[in-house]
Amino acid sequence: MGRVIAIDYGRKRCGIAVTDPLQISANGLPTQRACDLMGWLQEYCGREDVERIVVGLPKTLRGEPSESARYIEPFLKHLARVLPDMTVERFDERFTSTIAHREMIAGGVKRSARQQKDLADKTAAVIILTDWLNSRQRMGVNFDNQL
Repeated sequence: MGRVIAIDYGRKRCGIAVTDPLQISANGLPTQRACDLMGWLQEYCGREDVERIVVGLPKTLRGEPSESARYIEPFLKHLARVLPDMTVERFDERFTSTIAHREMIAGGVKRSARQQKDLADKTAAVIILTDWLNSRQRMGVNFDNQL
């Protein structure tokens, strides 16, 4: 069983989270600039056993792809060319930024730190990955018998 990476893709910055090798918990990794993300992914996947990449899919309240979803498509096409054997999933990321800010407030993060966009992006990626893990549990996926 390998790690799972989640990406909260943004035009400027991308929040990143990763599971432990047993896919039990999600932890934030340093936020990457969008222009550096592909190189970072290649390097990370080259040294770690990564099973799949989960990319947040921004949707509207009606469940349709949001305006920002169009910026993710070129990234996904490039990702498929650069890491052709990697399994890539898209996962609904509605409200993750709002939830990230609420969690930072609840966790006592000072206002000045909350205004640092990279912390919010990293927290959103952790939420995406945690939600993905929880959805797998609800579906009854046996983690010992994955791919």
